[in-house]
Amino acid sequence: MKFLDLAKVTIRSGAGGNGCASFRREKFIEFGGPNGGDGGKGGDVVAEAVDGLNTLIDFRYQQHFFAQNGRPGQGSQKTGADGDEIVLRVPVGTEIIDEDQETVLADLTEVGQRVLLARGGNGGWGNTHFKTATNQAPRRANPGQPGIEREIWLRLKLIADAGLLGLPNAGKSTFLAATSNARPKVADYPFTTLAPNLGVVGVDNVEFVVADIPGLIEGASEGRGLGDMFLGHVERCAVLLHLVDGTSGDPMVDYRTIIGELNAYGGGLAEKPRITVLNKIDALDEEERAFLAEELAAECGGEVLLMSGATGEGVTEVLRALRARIDADRLRQKTIPEEDNGTWQP
Repeated sequence: MKFLDLAKVTIRSGAGGNGCASFRREKFIEFGGPNGGDGGKGGDVVAEAVDGLNTLIDFRYQQHFFAQNGRPGQGSQKTGADGDEIVLRVPVGTEIIDEDQETVLADLTEVGQRVLLARGGNGGWGNTHFKTATNQAPRRANPGQPGIEREIWLRLKLIADAGLLGLPNAGKSTFLAATSNARPKVADYPFTTLAPNLGVVGVDNVEFVVADIPGLIEGASEGRGLGDMFLGHVERCAVLLHLVDGTSGDPMVDYRTIIGELNAYGGGLAEKPRITVLNKIDALDEEERAFLAEELAAECGGEVLLMSGATGEGVTEVLRALRARIDADRLRQKTIPEEDNGTWQP
């Protein structure tokens, strides 16, 4: 499976090096005194959000990450070398969760963001630190502190501005393919989409990211179908686009099914701004369109847009409605290619 959004890993920071108990032994110096060096610090375990990753598949093949231990101290007050830290490179949008799968330790939402997961142990003191006026030849040195070992969960929640919701075969992948360069699998059977897809769509010279997740069915919160395991990928979206299949036979029941699953999932999804769209209107006549749109508007208590992802009818109006619900700081200006002046250059 190329897309992996949940992984369990074991991490351990490096132990500190032991302190050294040694004495200065030099010709013609009768009482050289202690000169044991300190141990080095153990390496830390750090997680960092990097660009260019959109899955946790790397953590399927490596689940153990151990930092380097600190080196022990030596005579002549030589401090041991510090252990190298180890970095877990994760995609942007990764949540780091404790072993109980409930406590969120960190949420990495920006490129370059780093978080310390396990601090390396301090190095032990050499016997030089224990020299006093009454104990001028201490033979005591501290051991280094042990490292920290723990198990954590990594959960990826895709960074998108708008999320698509609907039953299987509601036309979500068709909409994404028609409005972006993404090429999700499109077919006339349910559960064509088995993993989330991202696409960059543009309208009126601005661009934003749309996330398509596998369709929900009744009982998804109880694990039926693909369950609600992918709903986390639309938690960060500013607006949800709910597509209702106008040719399903009973669009009202379809609408209630999705709303019921959102309420059962929790996480504030049911309270997010939501745009309801009656899809596949190319298969309906004018009277059926008006009747279903009126019923659906009464059911959702708001405006209902009409669209056909296959023919493109109403798609621009839907994109403009999405843009109006997305904050201006999340929108990106569309890059317009420069015109060719006709001159050839090698």
